[in-house]
This record gives sequence, C-alpha cells and structure tokens, in this order.
Amino acid sequence: MDGRDWGLFLLPYEQTVEELKVKFKTMRAELKKREEYAPIEFVTGRVKRISSILEKAKRLNVPMDQLETGIEDIAGIRIMCQFVEDIRRVAEYIRKRKDLKLLFEKDYITNYKESGYRSFHMIVEYPVQTALGQKQVLAEIQIRTLAMNFWATIEHSLSYKYRESLPDEMRRRLQKAAEAAAVLDNEMSSIREEILIAQKQFEDDSNVTSRVLILIHQLYFYHLVNEAMEFQERFNRIWANQGAQRDMEEMKELLEDVQQMMAAYRKEDSHED
Repeated sequence: MDGRDWGLFLLPYEQTVEELKVKFKTMRAELKKREEYAPIEFVTGRVKRISSILEKAKRLNVPMDQLETGIEDIAGIRIMCQFVEDIRRVAEYIRKRKDLKLLFEKDYITNYKESGYRSFHMIVEYPVQTALGQKQVLAEIQIRTLAMNFWATIEHSLSYKYRESLPDEMRRRLQKAAEAAAVLDNEMSSIREEILIAQKQFEDDSNVTSRVLILIHQLYFYHLVNEAMEFQERFNRIWANQGAQRDMEEMKELLEDVQQMMAAYRKEDSHED
C-alpha cells in the first residue's frame, strides 16, 4: 500500500463529477425548452470510495501507480431515463459533445449480463482544470431506465453484503426480477406516446394554474385589491368545483381575463407616464 494523500488524489474526480452533473442537468433543461420533452429524467454522480477502489484494483490486478488509467469508474455519472429509447438518444448527444472524449462504450442492454444487469456505459476522458494545470480524468457515464436503476441498486447492495458470492436462490430471484424490470420497460415503451401526451397535458394544466395565481398576486402589487380579490374568489370556486378529471376550460378563461386586466392596467399606466 502506498502512502498517497487520498484526499488530494480524489479532488480531480470530485471536480469531474460536479462539472459533468451540471453539464447534463443543463442539457436536460435545454432539451425540455426546445422540445417540451427531455430524454433525461434526472442525473446523479459519485466518486468511488477508497475501499472500493482498492478492492477493484486488487480484483483486476491494477498496480497502485496505475489507478488513474487502470480503473475507469472512479468518477461515475448516472443518467436516468423514462424509456429505453431515450437511452440511445442520450448516448448520441454525448457522442457529439466537444468538451469530453469518448473512449469506448459497453452496451449491457443489448448484451445484458448473466446476472440480469442492464445499462449502457460510456467511458470518457474529461479535461479538468486544476491549480497545477489541465488534467485528463477518466469517468464512466451509466445511462439507464428507472427500472434498470432500481434493480441495479438492489443487486449492488446484495452483492456487497455477500461479497459477490450470492446464494444460488438469491441469484435466481434477482434474475427473475431483472426479467420483470425488462418487461416493465417494454410495456412502458409500447404506450410511450400516451404517457408523453398525459405528462404534457399535466404540465400544461399546472402552468395555467400557476400563471393565474402569479398574476393575481401581481394585481395586489399594482394596488388593484378589489380586482385581485374577485379573481381569487373566482379561482377558489373553479378549483373547488373541479373533480379528479379537471376541466381546465374555466381556468383558461380566468387566465385570459386576468391577463387582459393586467394589459389594460399597464397600457393605462404607460399613458399617464
């Protein structure tokens, strides 16, 4: 065992994880603005624990002075998607990026592991700006569906408990669970369009409701107290009368009326100036 300063050794990896998380979260936000749907559901990241680095180095016979090149996943990013189809889209976006270098890919979806593990891995080289200059850091990007991630998280915990010597019965049950997760992903893909339409409708309706309340609050700011109170009472009545299947037509009419009130007030206010 060498006497390296592990805190200093892991700093570039910690920086890599934080920067890549920001980049992929920004990608998600931009795609949502451009297309009203983002194939990225959410992004997480982690730096491998020292004990895990040492265990993997021992298992792969990686010398301690070659950890930076011999272990590819000290920095790890996980990108979660709703649908299997989204995984391919995200991978293509990553391939086109100029701020990192793709080294190779591992497709464990088409060629899933015997254990049932499914995921899409991309090993990249990322340039980090340190106090001593630029440093190339290896990172692993895992792209999965939510179902794949749920299974992988459970399997990882059990493998740690049993030190990768899972009892045969547990192994068989995990394989069945992996098959069930794959069936779930296939079913979700088969009704993908219906799901996306429903999600968009929910988001649109939520935006209408939020916009109404924001504008009513702004009326108070312009000292239109009576008007604001009337609109608020109307909102409360509409909201109370809506059932589980909300009819948004009245809410949209309310939004239009509040917007017209605001526009008329601003026009009058500008004339006075």
